[in-house]
Amino acid sequence: MKLYYYAHTGHKKGLDRLKKATALLKKLNEKGLDTMLLVNDFRAGLVAREFGIADSVTIETVQDIDAIANLEDAVIIDSPENHRGRLEKYCAEFKQVFRMAQSCDDAPEYGEILLRLDCQADDEACLSGMIIDECYFEVLPKVDRTLFFLGDSDPDKRILSHKAFFEGQDMELLLGSYFYVKYEDALAKIFSTLHEPEEYQELIRTSQRVVTASLQTAFEAAISGADTTYILEGTLEECIKEKLSLLKVRTLEGFEGNIYQQSVFSNILECHYITQSTEIIASKIINML
Repeated sequence: MKLYYYAHTGHKKGLDRLKKATALLKKLNEKGLDTMLLVNDFRAGLVAREFGIADSVTIETVQDIDAIANLEDAVIIDSPENHRGRLEKYCAEFKQVFRMAQSCDDAPEYGEILLRLDCQADDEACLSGMIIDECYFEVLPKVDRTLFFLGDSDPDKRILSHKAFFEGQDMELLLGSYFYVKYEDALAKIFSTLHEPEEYQELIRTSQRVVTASLQTAFEAAISGADTTYILEGTLEECIKEKLSLLKVRTLEGFEGNIYQQSVFSNILECHYITQSTEIIASKIINML
């Protein structure tokens, strides 16, 4: 049996799901499970290597999983795509199907096992969908800098359109994996320093302050002990608000100029009480196979 983990990725979708996938797959691999990462583009596979997963297969959509996986295999699906009936087929044919909840009130559709966003860390019956790489729980000494990470892509050049937000803040920018090369020249006029995407984990773990529009990055930075600000572009569900509150992450409603203020470095949190570790999640999955 092989376990396939499909993470929806791409230039307009970002890599938040990939970061969760690599964190969980590393732990499953450590426990001896044969796994394979499925992504939507070649670039995502290259980034996965930086996070510790050497091999991946590129497929077009969630509907193509059965072109790779066999009937005796298990699959984990993390995607908002319309499966167009495929999920029912997968649940009927594969040994086991796990699916990442896409909202707080998401529910199983065809008997698949849901990894839930609203899990409490001490809830033995719940399989958590909040997955954080174990490296972020090892708190490192902090560098006195404010790191801004929008996300892995910015096809509409939103950073430039919100230039006023960054003025006078002396922020350093962590570039996204899908940023356009020529975009860097314009960004260099706004930020004091530009960092390459390959530095992602080290910078998130060592920055004293992190400002981001990526929810996954907000979780990782807060757990690493950074004073974290999450820029919300849209609506936020209650179970996510609760997680951010427990992690002492401040939330801004969009890029409103002069609202962001640097603050005193927050205390290190006992974050293992807030989310289930990848060790626990991986063990639960293996026990369900």
